[in-house]
Amino acid sequence: MSMKILVASHTYIVDLNCEKLRALSQLEPDIEVTVVVPKRWQPGGVQNRNIETQYRDEGKFRIVPISNFSQNHQGLLTFGFDLISLMRQFRPQIIQVEQGSRSLSYAQMITLNKLLGLKAKNIFFTWWNLPYALNFPIDLLEKYNLQNSHGIISGNQDGAEILRQRGFQGSIKVMPQLGVDESVFKPQSQPELAKELGIQEDEFVVGFVGRFVQEKGLLTLLEALALLPDKPWKLLLLGRGALKSELINKATEKKIKDKIIFRESVPHDQVAQYINVMNTLVLPSETSYKFKTISSVGWKEQFGHVLIEAMACQVPVIGSNSGEIPHVIENAGLIFPEGDAKAIADCIVQLIEKPDLAQNLGEMGYQKVMAQYTNKALAKQQLEFYQELVNG
Repeated sequence: MSMKILVASHTYIVDLNCEKLRALSQLEPDIEVTVVVPKRWQPGGVQNRNIETQYRDEGKFRIVPISNFSQNHQGLLTFGFDLISLMRQFRPQIIQVEQGSRSLSYAQMITLNKLLGLKAKNIFFTWWNLPYALNFPIDLLEKYNLQNSHGIISGNQDGAEILRQRGFQGSIKVMPQLGVDESVFKPQSQPELAKELGIQEDEFVVGFVGRFVQEKGLLTLLEALALLPDKPWKLLLLGRGALKSELINKATEKKIKDKIIFRESVPHDQVAQYINVMNTLVLPSETSYKFKTISSVGWKEQFGHVLIEAMACQVPVIGSNSGEIPHVIENAGLIFPEGDAKAIADCIVQLIEKPDLAQNLGEMGYQKVMAQYTNKALAKQQLEFYQELVNG
């Protein structure tokens, strides 16, 4: 069946993030995917610059920049009049806005869908995985969005449960927003890089990739490794963040500083090489209630994308039970109670002492990613969900 799909999100300004949607446009002969992105965007943070997006036409897949209001706030993002002519011309059967349940741009698309008589199915994507309370007028906005949604894609199980608690009774599909590129993240030994990093052949490399911040559980990971003074480990930390000086102090105090390798600012296309140096990748995230947004307090791991990157490289993973991590890993890795240094140490020792277990977990992780988390696998899940909604 022919299907026209309109997807809107600031996420797709980055071309690397478009691979799943490209794959979606290739699954069947008469699928067309049009991606609406804001014309101008300021990502903030490290990349302190303005992004001007470009129109791209690849036949069945195209990216259309549309004039926008609010250039750095996801919830306040809305689009200009050029959106109307695009929707009128394209006449989508599926409209998916990936800015959460309380976004103005989603309300805008729902309304235009009605006014233009398109009869498209409205879907939104959300990562949000903590309970929240809303005040007027945001509560009305979310209510309007939920009442007019035919389906929802949630990046995690907790997010799906929260939407049920908020009264949504339609279909919810749980899957991440972005897949893993298996042509980049694949098993390949890296003897040169290991040598350059000063890693000996008999050393067991424990790896971490991500932000050096409190809630990623790095201080607990250091404590765990300090419990293993007689094991031949090295810790490879890939990333940057405010916690670095505290990590160095703690490592010095525990007399393990010479066993830690820091690597900052590795370009994304080289991350796979570093993951392939690791014998295990650990994601020790810890749920925190310190963070405040307008409507809620706290943070817990929403997915842990680096887990599927490691699994695609056949590197066995160890993760805490924060948020979505246990659902991503399931039985294809080891899971420990968050904040428990002794439990992390036990997981690491198991992998050091049982190379067969490490190899089996690596292979199971690899199979799971190939089946569920490549861009093509996610594109197929998304298409099946759309077909259910259109035919349902």
